[in-house]
Amino acid sequence: MDGNFELIDALNQIVKEKGIDAEVIYEAIEASLVTACKKHFGSRTNIKVTLDRETGAVKCFKQRTAVEEVADNVTEITLEDARLIDARYEIGDVVDEVAMLKDFGRIAAQTAKQVVVQKFREAEREILYSEFITKEKEILNGIIQRREGKNIIVTTGKVDAVLAPAEQIAGEEYLFGDRLKVYVVEVKQTSKGPMVSVSRTHPDLVKRLFEQEVPEIFEGVVEIKSIAREAGSRSKIAVYSKNPDIDAVGACVGQNGYRVNMVVNELGGEKIDIVNWSEEPTEYIAAALSPSKVIAVIPEMQNQSSTAIVPNHQLSLAIGKEGQNARLAAKLTGWKIDIKSETQAEDEGFFSASQFVEMFDEAGYETENPHGEYSDDEYYEDEYYEDEQFDEEYIEGDNNTEEDSQ
Repeated sequence: MDGNFELIDALNQIVKEKGIDAEVIYEAIEASLVTACKKHFGSRTNIKVTLDRETGAVKCFKQRTAVEEVADNVTEITLEDARLIDARYEIGDVVDEVAMLKDFGRIAAQTAKQVVVQKFREAEREILYSEFITKEKEILNGIIQRREGKNIIVTTGKVDAVLAPAEQIAGEEYLFGDRLKVYVVEVKQTSKGPMVSVSRTHPDLVKRLFEQEVPEIFEGVVEIKSIAREAGSRSKIAVYSKNPDIDAVGACVGQNGYRVNMVVNELGGEKIDIVNWSEEPTEYIAAALSPSKVIAVIPEMQNQSSTAIVPNHQLSLAIGKEGQNARLAAKLTGWKIDIKSETQAEDEGFFSASQFVEMFDEAGYETENPHGEYSDDEYYEDEYYEDEQFDEEYIEGDNNTEEDSQ
């Protein structure tokens, strides 16, 4: 086949734009032409195809071994015939004999086109995968595109991401064209390109949203140590700063609650409590049970369980609606928490009445917010229930630490 400079120019231009290795395409074209030639000459025939990288000229050769006496005409050629092609051939050399194939030029052109299209598609899929694998465990801005069964398809630009039913917030509406932020759970390479799985329920969605809204978190000055979330309803996060001059909770709340409200609005009104993390279990558990006031926490280190004692009138507040506050506190801290009122604790011999008075004074409950927590108090208004509504199953910890949530 005569030279085809247009083919080479077109290939080089597309290779430059797509960032694909040109040699990969040339070799793929040659391999595909070998397959096409074998269909004409037979599968037993050894075929070699060369594509000139500068001129675009394509040549096809039958390859046979030079022997003294031919036993197989398909794979062998006599030395005498081989030297008619090139006088330098010796016994055992592989002889390249130009193969004259009708319509070879047309076949070569079609094959080259098919290979180029295929390789470009593969390269684009690889480029997209390389781009999106770096976004795993991060937030993407998306637009709701369509529904496929119970899945919501969210377009994130070049790739459609899948929001599976288990990753959707109960009660949240997903309408065509709506914009929302999603957390990238996993990116897989498939034959059709990268498959991106996203979530609206993952605890780390809350973490990434705070990183976007709170510069102190993004810069590492304030750390989110743990997150406990019941998506669509309520989340608790524990924050900490090594710098004693930094108010970790205040940084997350922002002036007039601006920062935390931005996160709440993005999550469709999901309530968020922010508490100070502490390596001291008693302090941490007391903070985690906010907005209820905790008189004392009695830890049992061996089995990582504790008893939290609260004022009589705040027992149901500590427990929360259907046990949610206690349940989230247990998930946040990783501790099992048994909550008792001061009367229950006194009856069971934990403390005397006079000791309770002293502990109240020491805890500083004359202040409005002794532990420096932030709670969305609107959620807790009129949240008082009969004690028998409380069930211990709500307060068993599951060691939901920062590492687990990532």
